[in-house]
Amino acid sequence: MEKSLLILLSTFYVSLWSQVASAGWYEVTGSATIVSSEEVARIHALEDALYKAVSFSGADIGSIANIRPILESNRNEYQFTNSEIRYIVVDEQRKRRNTMFVKARIDIYPSATGCHVNQYKKTFLVGNVDIASPQQAVMGQIYDIGDDFANIINRQLDQESVNFVSVGTTDFEIDKRNPQRLKMIAQDTGAQYIIGGVITDLTATIDSKLLSSDVINRQFALEMTVYDGKTGNEVYNRNYREVASWPFAKTSQVDTRSARFWASTYGNMMLRVSRNIMLDLEAEISCKITLPQVVAKWGNTITIDLGRVHGVEQGDTLQLWHTGSFIDQRGLPRNKVTATDITLTVSRVYENEAELIVDQAELAGSIQIGDVMHKQM
Repeated sequence: MEKSLLILLSTFYVSLWSQVASAGWYEVTGSATIVSSEEVARIHALEDALYKAVSFSGADIGSIANIRPILESNRNEYQFTNSEIRYIVVDEQRKRRNTMFVKARIDIYPSATGCHVNQYKKTFLVGNVDIASPQQAVMGQIYDIGDDFANIINRQLDQESVNFVSVGTTDFEIDKRNPQRLKMIAQDTGAQYIIGGVITDLTATIDSKLLSSDVINRQFALEMTVYDGKTGNEVYNRNYREVASWPFAKTSQVDTRSARFWASTYGNMMLRVSRNIMLDLEAEISCKITLPQVVAKWGNTITIDLGRVHGVEQGDTLQLWHTGSFIDQRGLPRNKVTATDITLTVSRVYENEAELIVDQAELAGSIQIGDVMHKQM
């Protein structure tokens, strides 16, 4: 019986490339279905092994996205600098039936100094994923695949992300041409960021066979965009493209919510894409400053819009920034944020909110609804 994960935390050793330090070696086996070629399957299997090892070690999973392109070179050893992942040694590569297995030893230095460590978790709202050309969904009648994939992304962020919290999905249209609408949606749902996506390719190629079943390979291309809930502006955009075998009959109706679909080669490919989306967000968004906002004020007590699920703890100290707006010389509205010497201490924490006491009580009168804070390191 194949074991997808074998983790052996070996004896600490003395590093030969830097000052004396200890590191953990993790022995992991990753797997991937062979679709287009064994070379591509090897890359995906190695990525799978890397993800398992980094997740188990407690290191920053966002670092995987930065080194993923290097894994495309077919080598037995990989060495990295300026990363918690220091060394990868591929011990074994084997194929069984239609699956590639890669066994690797990975040297990881979990760090407590990353930029994300002292940040509060960020909240995401996942918008429905539209299909650009619905006629491409005719085969299998998978017209709901976008909505179901949005639920997969939502679950990925909520259950496996280190730095994010999902506030759920929404049926509201996510339109980059209407930033004011995006701001209203974010405010109503308590989201700091909104994800929108469009499936741009679901086409299939059919290799007809005379003596056996046809071989169907189907594309999956997705354009994903992230918007800042405070401004409604686009902050991140990326395209993903994969191909996988379509194991269902051409005339069948496929339920994209079923376990049968997500356990198929095509469903597994989509699950891998959703994981890559999460890893890319960890690399690109996790280090952005999280700014809790003042939502209520009563005397010397202030309420902010972040709580226990975001990592707020009793005793945390935050610095206040005043927010305001003005009209520039061209008549355009602009926002401004001004630093202050006011600090606040968290006195009580709720699920999604927290109460703080102003340390300089005489300055509490200058605090306004909408002011933001920054957690002091």
